[in-house]
Amino acid sequence: MTDQIVKKIVLEELGWEPSVNSAHIGVTARDGIVTLTGHVGSYAEKWAAEQSAGCVSGVKAIVDEIEVRYSTPVEEGDEGIAKRALQVLSWDFVVPKDQITVKVDKGWVTLNGNVDWYYQKHNAEADVRRLHGVMGVTNMIALKPGVQPSDVKTKIKDALERNAQIESNDIKVTTEGGKVTLKGKVNTYYERNLVERTAWSAPGVTAVDDQMTFA
Repeated sequence: MTDQIVKKIVLEELGWEPSVNSAHIGVTARDGIVTLTGHVGSYAEKWAAEQSAGCVSGVKAIVDEIEVRYSTPVEEGDEGIAKRALQVLSWDFVVPKDQITVKVDKGWVTLNGNVDWYYQKHNAEADVRRLHGVMGVTNMIALKPGVQPSDVKTKIKDALERNAQIESNDIKVTTEGGKVTLKGKVNTYYERNLVERTAWSAPGVTAVDDQMTFA
């Protein structure tokens, strides 16, 4: 697939995604590396644009240079963002109560703490991503599983085989305690992320080392 075709399809995908206003987003493509430029109205929209571009066949990596420009000022500043972040986290029943700390610096939110499952870490980030005034999120939440890893490799391989979007025969999984190493070939940026998320979903996983390459 040529760079021009990849660029065209990414632009079409951005235009198709209802949560993204693609009018001010530019796209370039070179050797499977897609660069997104321009500006959007929120960090959640910036994140959605990156995810949409990653779903396109032929995209191997994304450089996200989109600028976030809120249409209304963030009058309460970092302190207000931090208060709202703690509030939405307390409302999310899957996020362990009082296990997450929040730091905000010029709209950039950093999350710290410990949880048992990757989906709890993922949910915490999703909760604050949509808040007005957020310019970005760094998720430093650590996984401290309450269960010991057991047959992690088998469970991950079984999950990969169940997923029709993954060529599981091309993926090699090795484990050492709660650390999972992924090797092999994937076809797209989207497939790579899907394999990673599948590995993180296994009970007892504390780290994933992605050494996969593109076919």
